Amino acid sequence: MKPCRCQDLKPGLTGMGPSKWVTFKHSYAPGKYYRSVDGPKKKYTQEDLYVRAWIPILHKPNYAIVVGPHYRTEQLEFKNSGENPINQMDNWQLRSMGIDLKSFFKLNSTSYLVVASNVTKSGNLTEVPFRHVPLNYNFTSVFMKKRSERSEIGIGVLVSRAQNLSVLPVLVLNYNFPSEKSGLEIALPKKISWRYNLSPTDIFYIKSEAVTKSYYTYKADRQPSLFRLIDLDTGVTYNKQINKLIGVEVFGGYRMNVSNRLPSGIVPVRTSGLAASFEIYLLPPFSSRKK
Repeated sequence: MKPCRCQDLKPGLTGMGPSKWVTFKHSYAPGKYYRSVDGPKKKYTQEDLYVRAWIPILHKPNYAIVVGPHYRTEQLEFKNSGENPINQMDNWQLRSMGIDLKSFFKLNSTSYLVVASNVTKSGNLTEVPFRHVPLNYNFTSVFMKKRSERSEIGIGVLVSRAQNLSVLPVLVLNYNFPSEKSGLEIALPKKISWRYNLSPTDIFYIKSEAVTKSYYTYKADRQPSLFRLIDLDTGVTYNKQINKLIGVEVFGGYRMNVSNRLPSGIVPVRTSGLAASFEIYLLPPFSSRKK
């Protein structure tokens, strides 16, 4: 198979998963419990639908640029009978939309520079008109070095501006074991995974991946507030490339809530539990899996 138009500029090793051109992903996490300050705990199910498309903008021998618009809709569905003491959560219209920009620069035969930026608006549209939702910004720059055919490393920085400015180091390690059937894929602070290639089109992962979501909303007194969750999804993933154009990915595991920020009057009781996701993706018509 021919490599994709940007494949010679994109870091990665033999056996790693295919590039995803368009993604449709549905996530499901039941068994969340919240309560009002003076009320009993009530059960909710967290669901979201995520769509993203990568669009090539520029391709030259030593650099390429792609842009990725994305959209997410999320809800906390009330699962108990009787009155909902924190009714506003069940009625939240959580929406996120934005655009990613990625640039790949080939410095020499073994070195790459990957620069990515992201602009997003995320808010509770039940409470806040979308035009009043503030912008969030992310910027990442990573220098990648291929040490051999079986390993590459990267180091960089992540700058994020939501309510506050944060700066974090980025560490990337991709490594294939001598068997050529398995490997490690690490991108801190985002994810760490062990990969096993069942076949050229079937990949099995055991992984942990951070999931961060923030939505701008209002408190009961109409003052600006933030609904923010930082979760760690740990479990197994199966990726199946059905043909040259389409593939699916299924995840099942445990979602551990690391941190949360809720509007006043809402108290978290149990925010960790089982989680699952199902994803359908389209492959670029000019691309294939790394071989």
